[in-house]
Amino acid sequence: MADTIAAIATGQQVAAIGIVRMSGERSIEIADRLFRPYAGGRLKDAKDRKLLYGELRNGNEELLDLCMCTISRGPQSYTGEDTAEFQCHGSPMLLQVLLRELFALGARQAGPGEFTKRAFLNGRMDLSSAEAVIDLIDAETAEAVRNAAGQLSGAIHRKASAIYDELVGMSAHFHAVLDYPDEDIADFEIQNYREALTEGRRSLERLLTTFDRGQLMNSGIPTAIIGLPNAGKSSLLNALLGYDRAIVTDVPGTTRDTVEERVQLGGVSLRLIDTAGIRETDDRVEQLGVQRSLAAAATAKLVLAVIDGNSDSGADVEQILRTAEQAEHGIVVISKTDLPQRFRIPETKLPLISVSSVTGEGLELLEEKISALFPLPQVPAGEILTNVRQADAVRRAAENMEAACEALEAGMTPDIILTETENAMQALGELTGASIREDVTNQIFARFCVGK
Repeated sequence: MADTIAAIATGQQVAAIGIVRMSGERSIEIADRLFRPYAGGRLKDAKDRKLLYGELRNGNEELLDLCMCTISRGPQSYTGEDTAEFQCHGSPMLLQVLLRELFALGARQAGPGEFTKRAFLNGRMDLSSAEAVIDLIDAETAEAVRNAAGQLSGAIHRKASAIYDELVGMSAHFHAVLDYPDEDIADFEIQNYREALTEGRRSLERLLTTFDRGQLMNSGIPTAIIGLPNAGKSSLLNALLGYDRAIVTDVPGTTRDTVEERVQLGGVSLRLIDTAGIRETDDRVEQLGVQRSLAAAATAKLVLAVIDGNSDSGADVEQILRTAEQAEHGIVVISKTDLPQRFRIPETKLPLISVSSVTGEGLELLEEKISALFPLPQVPAGEILTNVRQADAVRRAAENMEAACEALEAGMTPDIILTETENAMQALGELTGASIREDVTNQIFARFCVGK
């Protein structure tokens, strides 16, 4: 990692401020050749993390911008290396021109996530904290922001490290007694570690229970909106989104395919799927739409069964209700309450909420009901697992700890028990990045955007 990398950190859109950053042993030298502080002196002699105002010039001494610049010397920097950062006016062309100047002076284009990857490889953060960076960037709800910030501050690392250190101490004690029998070392009694093994396993199992919520928090709760044609499904979608996303007409069968959008309701992120009306039809295209509707309902975590309260026809409503009842969570939404209500709802175990997509009546109650169905886990900020890799490492560590506890209860010899604890240590190392293959590391940081 001796080379110097550079990238635009603020994307390609026009903005008030645009940031270009560098990291590597030549960062400060290169920045010093382009930036002239108005306070006088040279950038290379500036204090760390002091924001300076001055002129940005190209290699021909032509003025490019009046901007801010700051440097940080390693290892006390984000990446653990010497870094420099320009805060310019947010013209995408200006940022590209500056980037080309940096390349001409010896920097190279940074890859996706390379700044954070260097921070990880240089010991500035563990792997769970590094993954939290992209989670924080992608966060769409306050819950996701809090959890990502907690992980960034080391919440997962602290929990895993406490268990890891206990296992290391146990293993070290055993091998010390085994290797130095003549030394004055307290006898190794595996029974003394029973409580630590049991509590460590329980802690990992509690952490693992948060994974389902973490997945839903990041990807959104799959929510299928189903109903008969012209029941008000697309109107409900538009009302929840706050803008007209789906076409709404009084012609049955307008929606032929699924329409998917994200929305936040009461702190819950929903992945709304507006579906084609479910009915018997000879239209081949509409038949395919109905099939997709049923498939969406079958895989959804939440089904909103929309029933037209203004209709006097009960045809096929039973199928709609039964489909919703088979879902993990279901709500019956009585639509069009701004019109005369003529339909009598068949008996159902699902909650009923009346709404008007025209006036907004009932939408707040629907939001409250959805929030109640998906309550927040009562865990400290940052202790919700959000990706498969983390969950797999925790699962394997918990299984190894359980096997160690079972071996202890069965009266097996300490070496057998310690074999399981060492496997748990390996899995915990994968969680924090203490022991992880290079190809896995590369795959993780490939998710990141360039400049982060």
